[in-house]
Order: sequence, then C-alpha cells, then structure tokens
Amino acid sequence: MTAEAPPVVTVDKSQDSAPPSGVRAWLSRHPLAAYAIRRFGLYLVELWGALTIAFFFFRLMPGDPVRTLIQTLQQNYIYNAQASAELIARYRTEFGLDGNLFVQYVKYMEKLVLHGDMGPSLINYPTPAQTVILRSLPWTIGLLGISAVLAWIFGVVIGAIAGWRRGKLGSTITTNLAIALAHVPFFFVALILVYVFAYTLGMLPARSAYDSSIAPGITPEFIGSVLKYGLLPALSIVVIGTFGWILSTRMLMVPILGEDYLVYAEAKGLKGSRILTRYALRNCYLPQITAFGISLGFIFNGNVLVEQLFNYPGLGTTLVTAIQQLDFNTILGVTNIAIFSVLTAVLLLDLLLPLLDPRVKYWK
Repeated sequence: MTAEAPPVVTVDKSQDSAPPSGVRAWLSRHPLAAYAIRRFGLYLVELWGALTIAFFFFRLMPGDPVRTLIQTLQQNYIYNAQASAELIARYRTEFGLDGNLFVQYVKYMEKLVLHGDMGPSLINYPTPAQTVILRSLPWTIGLLGISAVLAWIFGVVIGAIAGWRRGKLGSTITTNLAIALAHVPFFFVALILVYVFAYTLGMLPARSAYDSSIAPGITPEFIGSVLKYGLLPALSIVVIGTFGWILSTRMLMVPILGEDYLVYAEAKGLKGSRILTRYALRNCYLPQITAFGISLGFIFNGNVLVEQLFNYPGLGTTLVTAIQQLDFNTILGVTNIAIFSVLTAVLLLDLLLPLLDPRVKYWK
C-alpha cells in the first residue's frame, strides 16, 4: 500500500496582499496628519468644556445685571416706573437671562458659535459686547504682547549667557538680582517708575494711552504719543518678566554644560559663542518656547493692576469696569478670549514642536 499525499489547499492571497484602504489606512500612512487631527479634536473638546465652565461660573454669581441697568436709568431720570415690568422683560431677553440656566446656556452658545454674538454690553448699552472688547483689544496686544515678547528675548539671551558663564562676577550679580526681583509684582515696579520718571523727573506721562490733544490715526505724531505714554507700563512688565525668564533659562542651561556633545564641540576647537548658540542654547530653548506660547495667552487678562494704575484702555480696565457693573456678557467675552488664546497657543505649540525639534515625535 502506498500512502496518499494529503490534498493541497490553495489559498487565494489576492485579498490579503491588497493594501488596506479607507480612512484608517490613510491615517496609518500619514502619522503626522493623524496626530494633528487627534490634537485638533481634543482642542475643540477642551475649548467647549472651558467655555461651558466659564458660562455657568459667571451666571451663578450673585447679582442681577438688569436690576443694575434699571438703577442706572433711575439715576439718570430716564426710567418710567409704569413700564417697569415690560422693560425688565425686554432687557432680560436682550441680555439672555430669560428661561432657566440650561436654556440660557443653549442660546448663548448658539449666538457665540454660529454668529459670533456675545450679546449687548451693559457698560456701554446697547453696544454689543464684542465691539467693546475689540476697542480695548489692540491696546492690550500692543502693550502686553510686545512687552511679553521683549521680556522673553532679553530673558532668554541674558539667562543663557549667565548660565554659560556661571561662577563669573557678572553672572553671579545677574542671578542674584533675578532671584530678588523675579517675583516682585508688576504694579509695585510700575509705582516706582511713575514716582521716579513721572513725578520726580517729569520725563514721561503717568496716565492714559496717548495725548488727548492729538487726533487718533496712523500719523507720526499719534504713534509717537502712543509710544511715549506706553513706555512706563511696558517697562514695568519688561523688567520683571525679563528676570523671570533669566532664572528659568539659566536653570535649563547649567545642567547641560557637562554633556559629551559640548565637550566634543569644544575639543574640535569651536568658538565658545558658536557652542553656546548652536549647541547649548538649542537644547534649552524648546521648553522656553512652550512656556512663552502659554504665557502669551494670559496677556489678555493679566497685569490688570498695571492697566488700572496707568488708566490704560485695555482689556484689564474693561474687565474691571464690567465686574463692577455686573456686565456678564462683557466679562464672559474677555474670559472667552483668554481661554481661546491659551488653548490655541498650546495647540500651535504642539503642532510646531515636532517641526522645530526632530526628536519630538508625538504621533509615534
């Protein structure tokens, strides 16, 4: 007897060998795009959650903005008591205060997302809240934004040099000054600057954003007036911000000075300045870029006391006025801009860091 050979089973591998198709296959072939899509989706969820928390937080605060408006009308003798019920109902509808809290939330988010409407502003009724905010926004960006950029540049450069030349007299003095002054409040430095340069020396103005005798416009006179009036508040922010960045940059610089790649670069005969800028600084500025991007988001609601001290017409002054008069729409508008700026800055940094540093591979 002869053993029969087992039957040969043929398997059609045409389907298995075919490349996968569909959205998942495309995302697997493009990991960076997949990471960007996932990160953007998370950004939208975070933005929605933060806006929702802000809405309920401010709506649960005690006080009634409509009653505040009615009292203002009574003080100006333009209020008719006979039409009080109708007037209150109309104002509650305009300010989005009619219905329960959930109905108010749905109406507010619908207007905000679909139409960009934040509702009327109580401090400048019936002007929309977004109009009031947009009037103050350029002043805040011009003052705090430019000041934050200058403070970051000065702080990173000086901090890197102080860390590179650790143990030297200049580095020691700079580090001790930074430790002593980094946590001093901005408004305290602003008070000192006002006393010295405005009241004692009389060199710079102490209040306002520009000379009221000059008509606003893109003219050399107006631009010069804006720069002159904004010098003291900007200087108070730059001085303290610079010392803070000096400390953090020096802290990042010192631990990497003994790394092998720096020793090798020095053994090759490279100049110290080249080693500092091309090797040492490149490995410590990435955390500073991340921190700077996050700090930019807080310029919209930070340094409120500085704007109040100099009577600067920025978002800080607008926010304080809105809180005093229970202007919920304006308060929410300023808060939402701050939330949006912070989350957007973090999103952009997450997308840009892999391009700045090839070692960063979030999508793997």
